[in-house]
Amino acid sequence: MSLKEYQKKRDFKSSPEPEGKKESSKGGPRKFVVQKHQASQLHYDFRLELDGVLKSWAVPKGPSLDPSVKRLAVQVEDHPVEYAGFEGVIPEDEYGGGTVMVWDTGTWKQNGDAREGLKNGSLKFELKGKKLKGGWALVQMKGRGDKNWLLIKEKDQHADRETDILGDKPNSAVSGKSLEQIAEAADQEGHDE
Repeated sequence: MSLKEYQKKRDFKSSPEPEGKKESSKGGPRKFVVQKHQASQLHYDFRLELDGVLKSWAVPKGPSLDPSVKRLAVQVEDHPVEYAGFEGVIPEDEYGGGTVMVWDTGTWKQNGDAREGLKNGSLKFELKGKKLKGGWALVQMKGRGDKNWLLIKEKDQHADRETDILGDKPNSAVSGKSLEQIAEAADQEGHDE
């Protein structure tokens, strides 16, 4: 629950990412964000606010609304809470270089004790996002290293075996832009300076 690893990997003189500080929870709903990230490989970063940071997982294929689909989610370093609003371009020569989009955002609520769930490798929670809703689970894969988890949609009224949520709603939940439009806007800003 430290931001040291996050900060060590980044040069904030070059990268527009927030440097971040650990924030204390104010007792209100906790944030979640899913960021579509075109780095060396397109993937989705799934983040849950807990204990003043964003607990983070890289999900190579992105979330699925189909409960029978289990998506690999590799736990990565904690990110600052203000990263939940970050949308822009990380320079190519920086860690994670590429375009970042806020694909979904909202609040989350744990079912049970979230800290215990993370420690025991089974975290169940409810999402209230612009795109993702209802029950979800992160389940640690035993024998595959402690960083490998599965992101699974629970069977509820928001589950949907037919809809390709990633293909049907590819753009940003906050700006409405595509990855290409975010990159173009960042490029324009760079030329205007």
